[in-house]
Amino acid sequence: MTLDPPTKSRSRSKGRVTLSDVAKTANVSAITVSRALNEPDKVSDKVRQRIEEAVAMLGYIPNRAAKALATNSTQTIAVVIPSISNTVFSNVIKGIYDVCTPSNYEVLFANTYYSIQNEENLVGKLLTQHPDGIIITGLDISERTEKLLRNANIPIVQIMEVGPREAIDMNVGISHYDAGKEMGEFLVAKGYKRIGCIGTQMDFRTQRRMSGFLSALAEAGLEANRYVLTTPEPSTVRLGGQLIGDMLSEHPDIEAVFCNNDDIAYGAIYECQRRHLRIPEQIAITGFNDLDASACINPSLTTIKAPLYEIGKTAAELLIKRLKNQPIECNRIDLGVSLQQRDSA
Repeated sequence: MTLDPPTKSRSRSKGRVTLSDVAKTANVSAITVSRALNEPDKVSDKVRQRIEEAVAMLGYIPNRAAKALATNSTQTIAVVIPSISNTVFSNVIKGIYDVCTPSNYEVLFANTYYSIQNEENLVGKLLTQHPDGIIITGLDISERTEKLLRNANIPIVQIMEVGPREAIDMNVGISHYDAGKEMGEFLVAKGYKRIGCIGTQMDFRTQRRMSGFLSALAEAGLEANRYVLTTPEPSTVRLGGQLIGDMLSEHPDIEAVFCNNDDIAYGAIYECQRRHLRIPEQIAITGFNDLDASACINPSLTTIKAPLYEIGKTAAELLIKRLKNQPIECNRIDLGVSLQQRDSA
């Protein structure tokens, strides 16, 4: 069927194409157009194709505000993360997108740069956009942020960790304390005695991770706090090399080092190689997250694998289920970690 060319209407004279214009061009009702755009599986392929052609011909842009008023839904999910450039969160974001996109939900991102104050401000701004749900990183939020979220009366998923405190609504992640402790127990079991750790950023999750690691050393009777070097600076490969260099200058006898993430572990390995130290014979290096490069570098990195993609995917699935009034078996999901033993330790 050939579509009729658009005729000038009152709405067109004002410069904005409306749903009615699309309906007239496609020779269907406005309700059918709305259904085709919002619930395409409920419209026949022939009618949907005709409507899509009309939309393309007219350059129709849906009025989100009108739709939100009519349906009490904006079809958006807000996501608050501390870094959009960090590979860790790139994997989480992919998991969120892979669920939200086929479910016809758009994603609004906000980057806090690990700042509690930024998080407060951004949550407040995002909520003015009336998202249908929100995914926010971590369990350590300010009183004001918590109050804003509770008063929003929308589904909320706090991601990346479980354990230290109760979530506002739903919760998906791992226990960073347990993960750090597992790495500490691993290095102790390998027979290392002079074991240390280096850390960057030092956000709440990193602190718990390192606390678990040091507790494993203490339980084994080792000097848990002797070989510790941290900085609030953001993680980079360069910084990892700098920190291991400072550690070796102060403690040349150190036998093994746990890095709080894989980025700084890479830098530590490169710096040790620059100093002609054999890994793991003279010094063992371990990391956290199991990024894609960790199995490929030489020596390959022993690290804790965190289910980053699965965290994003599971969080989005919980939100979508809640928004569709589908049953949720558990609102707190610990996805666990696994230790990847490779050549560096």
